[in-house]
Amino acid sequence: MGLLRKDTESPEFYAFFRNVLGYRPRHTELYRIALTHSSSSTVDHGHRINNERLEYLGDAVLGAVVAEYLYRKYPMKGEGFLTEMRSKIVSRKSLGNLARRIGLVDLIDHQKGQNGSFKSMGGDAFEALIGAIYLEKGHRFTRRLIVDRLLCTYIDVDELAVTDWNYKGKLIDWGQKQHQKVTFEVLRTINRDRDGRREYECRVNIGGKPQQSAMGYTIKSAEQLAAEKTYKALVAAQPAQAEEE
Repeated sequence: MGLLRKDTESPEFYAFFRNVLGYRPRHTELYRIALTHSSSSTVDHGHRINNERLEYLGDAVLGAVVAEYLYRKYPMKGEGFLTEMRSKIVSRKSLGNLARRIGLVDLIDHQKGQNGSFKSMGGDAFEALIGAIYLEKGHRFTRRLIVDRLLCTYIDVDELAVTDWNYKGKLIDWGQKQHQKVTFEVLRTINRDRDGRREYECRVNIGGKPQQSAMGYTIKSAEQLAAEKTYKALVAAQPAQAEEE
């Protein structure tokens, strides 16, 4: 089990808040829930207690804060650029990497060796943490923390702005230039836990022929990952053509 289930007063817990977030939490039970993965759920009056509800709240708060930050940072950029930048920052891959960098993953209470949504565990816990901070400290404090202590410290937003990410769009553009129809197909849906959380497997088809497939916790993310794998395979197979792209 994780550190918080053993002892909500653990020195590691408070060191994380002091060194990374810059404050001492008061409602430790709220943060314990934020760092409890569904595989370590407890039951209280028939309800499973884990971080999924806080993750839902934190996702909304984080998305709004990042959207406002980008709106102010790039006053001359259009809606498409801002939307893609927000997607880059709040993607499960990006949030998972951030959770590892700040040491949050080491605090998550989860059962090892079980099947489940462990690939997104860090990103999910990060969003749940944001939800808990919002409930305890309010919007203004949470916004300042996200921007000043996390975004500006751990993410190079300007570098991210020039990083290719929308592989689905790139692959569709490639197909149009090559006169090849690019489509996406949902191969299967897997129920991952008792709360009904689903994982999707999507595949790219080019000219009716199957290409790469990938798993994701939304159809959109699965399509994006499958598109990335397919596009990179095309680049590797046809480097000269890829340079023209």
